[in-house]
Amino acid sequence: MFSVISAQAAGSAWLSGAGIGIGLFAIVGAQSAFILRQGIMRQHVIPIIATCFAIDAVFILASVAGLRQLTDQLPWLTTVLLWGGVAFLTWYAAQSARRAVVGGGGMKLDDNGEQSLRTALMAAAGFSIINPHFWLDMMVIGSIADNFGDSRMAFAAGVVTASGVWLTVQGLGARMLAPLFTKPSTWRILDGTIAVILSVLALTLAIRGVN
Repeated sequence: MFSVISAQAAGSAWLSGAGIGIGLFAIVGAQSAFILRQGIMRQHVIPIIATCFAIDAVFILASVAGLRQLTDQLPWLTTVLLWGGVAFLTWYAAQSARRAVVGGGGMKLDDNGEQSLRTALMAAAGFSIINPHFWLDMMVIGSIADNFGDSRMAFAAGVVTASGVWLTVQGLGARMLAPLFTKPSTWRILDGTIAVILSVLALTLAIRGVN
């Protein structure tokens, strides 16, 4: 009887985690904009998805295990992450804006494949870790997990599952949009849109940091 009840509790916690995870992740943010662009370019999509998923999984499990207590003890860490995120988003928005104005954001791959992959993975890690919204999501997940008691790791597994599904849908689904991006003007529109999204996020974070 005990194992049946535990399995039911774990299943319920997993479903709750998956639902909450989709609710948190299924938004058009900085990471989504980056993955969308890479997916359309069909450039290093699988490694980028794997990198983002690994980071999500590690920090989701860490959050449920007590990451929130760390930020409570080190409040300055939140400030550092916030302004680091502002700087990172501003820099990437400027790069996207430059491509929107002068062009050059098309399907052509970097001549140095190894360097291009390294740069893409560093950007993927940056959009995850150097992103205050990422840390806010982690804190929310950790707080909610406390309500599930012994089933909190099942809840974490549900959130991890949602992360994997959402990242895969973004990265591989974006490939279907590739035929629409054969014209340079379409790429300029995409890069301009990404620049606006990232600029708004950076400005919002800066205002929050000042206030």
